[in-house]
Amino acid sequence: MKLTTKSALHHNLGQYLREKRESAGFTQAQIAQRLGYSSPQFVSNFERGLCSPPLKNLKVLVKLYHVDAGEVIRLILDEQKSVLTGALSGQKSKSK
Repeated sequence: MKLTTKSALHHNLGQYLREKRESAGFTQAQIAQRLGYSSPQFVSNFERGLCSPPLKNLKVLVKLYHVDAGEVIRLILDEQKSVLTGALSGQKSKSK
């Protein structure tokens, strides 16, 4: 699937976070409440790759989902490297 540079930066992280949320047994509404939001729309937006959660919320998600922070960091850096490589070589970024 071809993605724009902006959406490519968020897509894999969003998909990863959705999988981890589901594995941990949380609903979007429960996570939104834990992050201080009244609507699950915020969680839906970053899980669909429309945006990334703010770092303070990402830190909370890492703890709630019991995931390794290093794994999240590698995921973000790998995606940014892919986007930058594509942009600098004149190719559009592709998500796997």
